Amino acid sequence: MTSAKSTSLSARQNGCLADLEATLKCIEGRWKLVILSRLCEGAVLRFSQLERAIPNVSQKMLIQQLRDLERDGIVERIVHPQIPPKVEYTMTAAGKALGPVFQALLDWAALRKRSSGARKRPAMAVNQARLRKQSPRAGKTKRG
Repeated sequence: MTSAKSTSLSARQNGCLADLEATLKCIEGRWKLVILSRLCEGAVLRFSQLERAIPNVSQKMLIQQLRDLERDGIVERIVHPQIPPKVEYTMTAAGKALGPVFQALLDWAALRKRSSGARKRPAMAVNQARLRKQSPRAGKTKRG
């Protein structure tokens, strides 16, 4: 009986891990979370507005990341038939459902910031000690 339970639990865990991996694949990428953060709160942004809001991303990469998000049903691309063409992006219902995930990340970041403040000084001292060990003194070189 125990063997059957552990097999069932293991299969469930594997299923959960597979679901998590598939979910993370949708939002992985250097710029996807940044793009989604700009589109949060129901914002509708033109491509050029996104480009200005994320100055370090190349146009090619922004287009690619937006296409991936659109393909995965997280972002909607709205094309207005006019000259010059006007393209806007907004979150779909699935994208808006990520709101609690973003809030959880913000909560985690605040917690991490508070806890790292208490540990920052000792860590800095350790890093400075390591740097002193690594740097050659008075022209002498270390030999290992």
